Amino acid sequence: MSTPAERLQAVRSRIAAAARAAGRDPASVGLLAVSKTWPAAAVRELAALGQADFGENRAQELAGKAAELADLPLRWHFVGQLQRNKAAAVARLGAVVHSVDRLPLARALGRVGAETGRPVDVFLQVDLGGPEGELAARGGAEPAAVPELADAVAVEEGLRLRGLMAVAPRDAEPGPAFARLAALAERVRADHPEARDVSAGMSADLEVAIAAGSTLVRVGTAVFGERPLPSREDESHQSHGSHQPG
Repeated sequence: MSTPAERLQAVRSRIAAAARAAGRDPASVGLLAVSKTWPAAAVRELAALGQADFGENRAQELAGKAAELADLPLRWHFVGQLQRNKAAAVARLGAVVHSVDRLPLARALGRVGAETGRPVDVFLQVDLGGPEGELAARGGAEPAAVPELADAVAVEEGLRLRGLMAVAPRDAEPGPAFARLAALAERVRADHPEARDVSAGMSADLEVAIAAGSTLVRVGTAVFGERPLPSREDESHQSHGSHQPG
């Protein structure tokens, strides 16, 4: 059975190899360890190995772990579907929000960023298609609506647009979906150069995502091991989740 250190090194090696294969600098791809359902002790163990970015998909779980691990210099990310009534709590924790897919949610986050003087970093979640029930669980804006949403987010005083996020459809080759995401990200960057990042790729498809330009992969299972509790949502999403098992 592998140790946390071995799993973390294996994932980092996969990221570096995929970046080099794509002609990219391995340092251009970050690793977000999706810690949902894992105890704070598991996060602390990975933090001791140099991992700083961790993702959660439920506001209550994020708040609990952030409080328990407040002595560590961690960067928290929210990767689940986020209800507007919980947006303020997540924003006040300083979390990067990966699942902004509608203007009311963006404005709720922006209000907190403006009030606190700490703009909230956000990714716009893009719906890349898939089974109808899966889309309802994951969320995401229609690709055609993303440029207009990006324009609205970019002028919000309390927000900082980081880029786009998406999950590849289940039961389909991820390459074409990630290629569509890359093209959309390039279009958004043309109007908003600060939106440089692409959050895409998980345990099973991170190499494909990196080849398509991902700058941040969201990995749970390959880093932490098999989940200690059943989780209906998949890895990364998203307020629940929007991601697949990582």
